[in-house]
Amino acid sequence: MINFEQLRKPAAAAAFLLGAAFSVNTQATVVTIADSNLNSSPGVYTAGGYYTDTFGANNLPANDDGYTQVDLGFNVTFYGTTYSSLFINNNGNVSFGEGISAYRPDGPTGANAPIISPFFGDVDTRNSDLVYYDLSDNQLVVTWNNVGWYNQHSQPTNSFQLVLRSDDFVLPTGEGTIGFFYQEMGWTQTNTSQVAATGFGDGQGNSVILESSLTSDLHTVLNNTYIWFNADLTPTDPDPDPAGVPVPASGLLLALGLLAVGASRRVRR
Repeated sequence: MINFEQLRKPAAAAAFLLGAAFSVNTQATVVTIADSNLNSSPGVYTAGGYYTDTFGANNLPANDDGYTQVDLGFNVTFYGTTYSSLFINNNGNVSFGEGISAYRPDGPTGANAPIISPFFGDVDTRNSDLVYYDLSDNQLVVTWNNVGWYNQHSQPTNSFQLVLRSDDFVLPTGEGTIGFFYQEMGWTQTNTSQVAATGFGDGQGNSVILESSLTSDLHTVLNNTYIWFNADLTPTDPDPDPAGVPVPASGLLLALGLLAVGASRRVRR
């Protein structure tokens, strides 16, 4: 369900600054993914750059800082814990265990719940298009389509999409279990924040973040790009033919395990 009983922005900002209900892990591992892992998206899967132009019949009503819980009907393992439901948060991310109304990112770790963030920013859909989601074929697709920014700004907009697949999904060559897709990205800064973030966090301080996260021009870096991630949150190598031969996800992980991956690219479980 949608949670519209959120604190007003000033009060929420005070709670954010106080670090309410969030303890910092001083031993946290932060992995940085180079921007060079992003691939040009237009014409690869769809003409505009999304993975799919089918948004589904479900959407979050126009809101600011709301979220809704979704039963997936399949299992997703994230940072070593398996989940069968998640929360779709208006502010450019999904989370496990609880919804997130936070609108100012401190990297993807600026939340006290495990989080997947295609674009963690202060999205406001009260005067723009909406957030849509579709569940089918053991995958969830969430689309923030032409969404505005706080406070009720309708231009410019951002258009981005998350693909999240089940643990048992048979992966086409060059794809992954998590995909971020971007079309036209027009904003990062809002009335409440100067930056946005792309990546993952476990809610305890461990994270995997894109190189340009927490910069004021993140939207320009993401514009018209896409990236796939394996289940261990490492980027995949793109296949020039998205309709390649399917291989089990476990096979990809085994192959990755044989590569000499530097310690700085490892995610601690």
